[in-house]
Amino acid sequence: MRIGGKLIGDGHPCFIIAEIGINHNGDIDLARRLISVAVATGCDAVKFQKRTVDVVYSAEELAKPRENPFGATNGDLKRGLEFGQDEYRLIDHYCREVKMMWFASCWDEQAVDFIDQFDPPCYKIASASLTDDNLLRHTRPRQADHLSTGMSTVEEIDHAVEVLGKKDLVLLHACSVYPAHYPELNLRAITTLRERYRLPVGIPGMKRACPPRWLPWLWAPAASNATSRSTAPCGGPTRPLRSSPTAFPKSSATCALSSSPWAMGSSAWWSASSRLSRSCGASE
Repeated sequence: MRIGGKLIGDGHPCFIIAEIGINHNGDIDLARRLISVAVATGCDAVKFQKRTVDVVYSAEELAKPRENPFGATNGDLKRGLEFGQDEYRLIDHYCREVKMMWFASCWDEQAVDFIDQFDPPCYKIASASLTDDNLLRHTRPRQADHLSTGMSTVEEIDHAVEVLGKKDLVLLHACSVYPAHYPELNLRAITTLRERYRLPVGIPGMKRACPPRWLPWLWAPAASNATSRSTAPCGGPTRPLRSSPTAFPKSSATCALSSSPWAMGSSAWWSASSRLSRSCGASE
């Protein structure tokens, strides 16, 4: 399959994505700097997150007290971290200027429609959205998709793949413990996914292990501290998970390193659904 003209899968270089997400802290200048870091370190694409706040979160959740730079409630934080039309127009222009692919994980159907105006090369479906059939169907007709599988059972993945279809679909073996330690990664489950679904399989990189040499797809979490400007007071939900520019992969060759045996685990599929809320996937 191809993403923006680049071939993905066996026999091709690892496709490296810098996960900016909401690590821009609502600051468009910081977002531009993070894109620049991704360009400088040889990443293939950058990814953002897009939510329609009042659709994704309940009024009760948004009203909860939470001190943050944007106000005193959780809603103030969520709205402060969301980019709108003007910001995404600037992101799109800048990415075209520096020849960097960009796309987003969309958490609701309105968000998909919003991002669709920029004609992204693909979409990502977060682990938390894997069981949202309406969102899967709404996303699917547009571009290639990659589906994150954290906290999901095999039966749930089976159903999601059936809903989406296999054409231009990539699966991601996500461990929704951020950051994950080696024994939690169970990287051999990637082989289980490959053999069961006959699809390209990658891994989000919010973990302390290097990916195995045959991995076609990798996420690298982008850091707000990648700039000289301090953004630490924001306290956003993914701030502790971010990497510095020196931790970014310099090229696809970086991803040829083998992982620690501790990270390999067994080929059995581990599901954390029984002990973790699906909302834990919020950093995807």
